[in-house]
Amino acid sequence: MQNLINDLQSLHHFLARQTIYPILLSTSFALALLSARVLQSQSFAYRHLIWNLFLAWIPYLFSIWAAALYISRPGRWWVIIFPGILWLIFFPNAPYIITDFLHLADRPGIPIWYDILMLAAFAWTGCFLAIASLRTMQILVKNHLGWFMSWVFAGAALTLGGIGIYLGRFSRWNSWDIFFSPKEILFDVAVRVVNPLSNLNFFGFTAIITAFLIVCYLMFISIRRDTNLYR
Repeated sequence: MQNLINDLQSLHHFLARQTIYPILLSTSFALALLSARVLQSQSFAYRHLIWNLFLAWIPYLFSIWAAALYISRPGRWWVIIFPGILWLIFFPNAPYIITDFLHLADRPGIPIWYDILMLAAFAWTGCFLAIASLRTMQILVKNHLGWFMSWVFAGAALTLGGIGIYLGRFSRWNSWDIFFSPKEILFDVAVRVVNPLSNLNFFGFTAIITAFLIVCYLMFISIRRDTNLYR
């Protein structure tokens, strides 16, 4: 019995370090707002938010998998490569939800302020999932490659995340398409990169989204660091 209690306590501390409890709360709040909207309006508008939120959880779960492997197999850094690659591929799905504000419209029966709040709840949850998962992966990189390379990794991941969000929103690529159409995706990006003047929307959108994610990430890690000031 004591062993079970110890195992549960270890699991609790591990999940707490992954910030899972506030993420679960945020997820529940977003889903509650959507459920109340469905009941009130008898309409399934915005039902795509459920799917997008599910996709947002995938990179977070991969980061937990990587952290668990790191803890259970100390010294074997290569065991986190596979979940790390999967995390990076699916990472844009988490902050992608912020683009769902494009679907905002004044719909009968529901005040628009409610839909704004609901979309904000989903967008915040997606960003929270992205930030928490990136922090986990950055710490794993830092433990093996050092502080500088961990920040190079974080910056690259956020930039690729911005590109991925653009490709998902405007080119309609999905994360799993990297497995089935890698050449087409690379060609899509390459054409935009070599023709910058003809693709200002691509560069502008990617730059602004990436900057937004960087600000969110820096704010998150500064808050986590400040919690130790009063101990």
